[in-house]
Amino acid sequence: MIRITLFALLLTFSFACGKQLSVEEQLQVDIEIIEDYLKENNLEAETTDSGLHYIIVQQGSGAEVLPNSIVTVRYKGYFTDGTIFDQSDSFQTGLSQVIRGWTEGIPKFREGGEGVLLIPSKLGYGPNGGGSIPGNKVILFDVKVLEVNN
Repeated sequence: MIRITLFALLLTFSFACGKQLSVEEQLQVDIEIIEDYLKENNLEAETTDSGLHYIIVQQGSGAEVLPNSIVTVRYKGYFTDGTIFDQSDSFQTGLSQVIRGWTEGIPKFREGGEGVLLIPSKLGYGPNGGGSIPGNKVILFDVKVLEVNN
């Protein structure tokens, strides 16, 4: 009984001391990180209401990408420090089956288009992270839309 009480006290103390940010507060932190990255790299990006930032390097002249399209893309995923966490020369997926940053961002390009998605954590892997991506981490993707199936 004493062990359980001691564990409960330690658990309560650790949560009380380690303040977790609200979703809105974390979004503000993420946007600051993205804006600092853009400034440091002399880049300009468009921004959506959700906090997604994107850079269109080339729009593309092929098919329009819709939020429920099946796309084949070449991509490189990395953190703001340049560390690559994933990449593929030809990855096919339905946009309804990926992180919200892709579902919202990839439709900014047409088939043949390429650019950069700068994704706040709430549109990526959130507070829990996923795989090699820590929780509440801003992620970036260089993407090229190779093929679109609507």
